[in-house]
Amino acid sequence: MSRHAIVVGGGIGGLSTALALHRIGWQATVLERATEMGEIGAGMSQAPNALRALAELGVEEQARAAGAPTHASGNLRTPDGRYLQRARTGDTSALLAFHRADLHRVLLEAVPAGWVRTDAEVTAVRQHAGGVSVGSGDGELTADLVIAADGIRSTVRRLLWPEAPPPRFLGRTAWLGIAPAPGLPGSITLGPGGYFLVHPIARDRAYWAYVTTADAPGIRDDQEKAEVADRIGTWHDPIPALVEATPAEAVIHIDIYDLDPLPTYVRGRAVLLGDAAHAMSPDRGQGAGQSIEDAVVLAAALADEPTIEAALRHYDTDRRPRTQAIARGARKDGDRTTSRAAHRAMVTMIRLAPAPLWRKGIAADGNATWRWRPPRLPSPTTRP
Repeated sequence: MSRHAIVVGGGIGGLSTALALHRIGWQATVLERATEMGEIGAGMSQAPNALRALAELGVEEQARAAGAPTHASGNLRTPDGRYLQRARTGDTSALLAFHRADLHRVLLEAVPAGWVRTDAEVTAVRQHAGGVSVGSGDGELTADLVIAADGIRSTVRRLLWPEAPPPRFLGRTAWLGIAPAPGLPGSITLGPGGYFLVHPIARDRAYWAYVTTADAPGIRDDQEKAEVADRIGTWHDPIPALVEATPAEAVIHIDIYDLDPLPTYVRGRAVLLGDAAHAMSPDRGQGAGQSIEDAVVLAAALADEPTIEAALRHYDTDRRPRTQAIARGARKDGDRTTSRAAHRAMVTMIRLAPAPLWRKGIAADGNATWRWRPPRLPSPTTRP
């Protein structure tokens, strides 16, 4: 008899989970509170670890077609335009950059028709012998398992982990945008107190983000585009041009939060996944990628272990150390790259690093995070 899971949240983590469950022969119902499916935000990059997980989900080819190679981690600059490290012409990029909506669409198109329900906000979760029931706007559903992929302000986490602390403001804020910009290779410009990231994305566009410190969350300006343009001032080309080419109404301003580590991602037949479990600062580019990893590991455990309870223990033991270590590292990286006091030392260290050693560190197997390999999922043709 086929098992059934309720997946709360229809973002990248939730859709990856539904697709992973489909690969192992489970049924899933994805409850998305928005009235229409889509992905908010602007851009992101996916590292080799996440790309391998997408391959295990069977969508690597589609993802690569929707993304663009980016050399941002190889092109590090100062605001006056000098290169601290520079990617060589012809170098293969280990990173692939996306508009968030493009990767979301790839996953949504791969999930079986009828599995996603929109306008379905979860209001209650009730565990009982042998399963779990989830209440939403259209009544109550019962399943073998509920998987919470509903983001940093997860309803399921609030209901079942009431003792968990709320998201923590990290003292940083960011402006994001998408602009037409053919031919950019990607770069990170390190200024005193903030950095400017550029990723090329599909259809001759670029995603940009300016990240800096903030005294408190929620500080906003009536003219956000003018505010970020003023802050980057005379930084090197093409930074001012990217901001100028972005429609004012399309400039996004967000504050940056993460979650303190939880002692477990599992409670009975409920499990947390992605940002609901381990929301992290974007400074290592691993937030969405870790949710895709989570989905593959959880599905593999459900396929391999004799019981759901054993599978959830496997998932918890596997995922908590890795995701929480990456979240700690991202928090530290963000503190370092937005610190005025640390700026000079950081720039000097990067400039003095031998270029071959730097390139080795950003190769596909250059660091422990990127070297991760997913467990194997059965293909649809080999699944029992």
